[in-house]
Order: sequence, then C-alpha cells, then structure tokens
Amino acid sequence: MKSFRLSSIILVTSGLALLLSGCGNQAASPEGKLKVVTTFYPMYEFSKQVAGDHADVVALIPPGVEPHDWEPSAKDMAVLKEANVFVYNGIVEGWVDGALSSSANEQRIVVEASSGITLMEGEEEHEEGESNQHAEANEGPVVTKAHDEAEGHPLDPHVWLDPVLAQQEVSAIEAAMEKADPANKEDYRKNAESYVAKLKELDLAFRDGLQAAKHKEFVTQHAAFGYLAKEYGLTQIPIAGLSPEQEPSPEEMAKVVEFAREHGVKTIFFETLVEPKVARVVADEIGAATDVLNPLEGLTDEEKQNNLDYIGVMKNNLAALQKALNE
Repeated sequence: MKSFRLSSIILVTSGLALLLSGCGNQAASPEGKLKVVTTFYPMYEFSKQVAGDHADVVALIPPGVEPHDWEPSAKDMAVLKEANVFVYNGIVEGWVDGALSSSANEQRIVVEASSGITLMEGEEEHEEGESNQHAEANEGPVVTKAHDEAEGHPLDPHVWLDPVLAQQEVSAIEAAMEKADPANKEDYRKNAESYVAKLKELDLAFRDGLQAAKHKEFVTQHAAFGYLAKEYGLTQIPIAGLSPEQEPSPEEMAKVVEFAREHGVKTIFFETLVEPKVARVVADEIGAATDVLNPLEGLTDEEKQNNLDYIGVMKNNLAALQKALNE
C-alpha cells in the first residue's frame, strides 16, 4: 500500500512543483538564504540551531504527527525537490530513498544525521505472540555496525534521545550546511559549537541526576529509550517494540507486568503522540501511576504554546525519570 501511494504521488510531483514554483511554497527562501528541508522535529530543531539566520528551515512532518508511518504528499515532494539541504535521521523515514530518487536535484545536499553512529538492535515485531524482549534485560541492547540490518532484528533509530549522540547529529548537519554554503561556514561552526555546549550541559544533568537513582529499570510504552538507557546505566523495559503502533501480545503484556512487580516499578511511562491505553492497562494491573516520557518525535500544540524545545522536553524527561526511579 505504501509503495502504491508513493508511486501515485510521484506521477504528479513534477507538475505540482512547477505550479508551486510559480506561486510560492513553504520551502521558498529569500534570496541568499539556504532552503533547508528536514523530516521530523529533532532534525528540524538541530538544523535550525546550526543554521541561525542563514537558512530557512522547514519540517515536512507536521507538529503533533507521529513520524513512523508518515508518508509525503505530492506537495511535500515538490518542497523536497527545491531544497538546498535535506536532513533526515535515518530508518524512521522509510520513504526517503524513493522520494529522493523521484525528486532529483543534483545541487541538493542530503545528510543522514545518524550516519556514522553505531546503531543498536531493536526488538523483533512478533506476530505469533513470541517475544524475547526481556531476555537478558539487564545486559543492555546488542550493538551492531551502523545501518546494517541484523538478522531478525530491526535497528533502533532513536539516537536523538541520547544527548551525546545528538551532538554527533548536530555535527553531521553542520558539515552539510558548510558544504552547501561555504561563505558562511564560520557562522555555522559557531552556531553548532554553541548548541553542542548546551547538549553537553544536558548530558551532565542526566549523569548527575540519575547516577544515584534507587532503581535502574523503567517501563515505557514503546522501545524509544534504548540509547538513553545505555548511556546512563539504566534498563528500558518496553511494552511494545520500536514502532509505537505495534500491539503487544498477551504474553508480552504478562511479562512486562511480571517484571514490573518483581522490580517494584511504580510508574509506567507513555508518550504524547500515541494513545496510552496499553500503558494504562499495565499500570492498572499493578496499581502503578502513569507519566509522560517524551520520545520527541513531534511537539504537541501544548508544548509549542509553552515554548518547549528539544532541551526543555529532555529536561522534563529527566525530571520524570528521577521521580520514577526514586520511588
């Protein structure tokens, strides 16, 4: 179904691109500014921080939309075609290769921000009620070579939730902007250094805030926090797999409930862009509370109204973890 939809979009992209070029569109920038197109919120925020005043940065995936199953419209494809720089995370955006090949632009610079980062194996998505997600739970995720699919395991894309790995993504974006606009490379470098300094402060806050936690295990609605857990010596127990829309089997639910009871878990985390019914079922079963642990796949309207950004949301995540792990 996805390939059919993307093929249909491709058929009308060229004509729509001409139309949009005549009347203006969201990728258009004043003369002299880069047109930077990104996929979802973290890529937008990191790119905006590096760009400063030298680029107009847009995100294809709208605020409040969960990105795992999103696909571009014909208008999105036209915007992508006009980009000077295109920034995506990798793996989350399964549509990117097809979209880039069908919106060719020889001058466009493409950066996969997670390229070069060693990715971890995610959890298999089981159709028969089988699960190995809690086997060797305290040993942490298995590390594989970056972007090589391990047999039977998808790779975990959620590197942006680790403040240390986020710094590497910012550096990759900086390099792309310097290549696209060498005249302003010093400004891009200064902007990136300034933002990386803030990410380093965030990293220190997580280390200081979590090192003395009474507990090290936390239960999440989907497996988005593996990198963060590994970085700070925690154990993530996901109810579902890498996709937030994945429905866990009764056997998987039972294992989470058993684990939570054995380890005295008193908070079950859910997220803002996905229906929290699964987390609430587990919480009700063990008499636990629920709280938000935000995977930052998109900001809600409320978060935007409260002027929250990546660092602000991550500080909220830290506070939520500190509370839950010290109960």
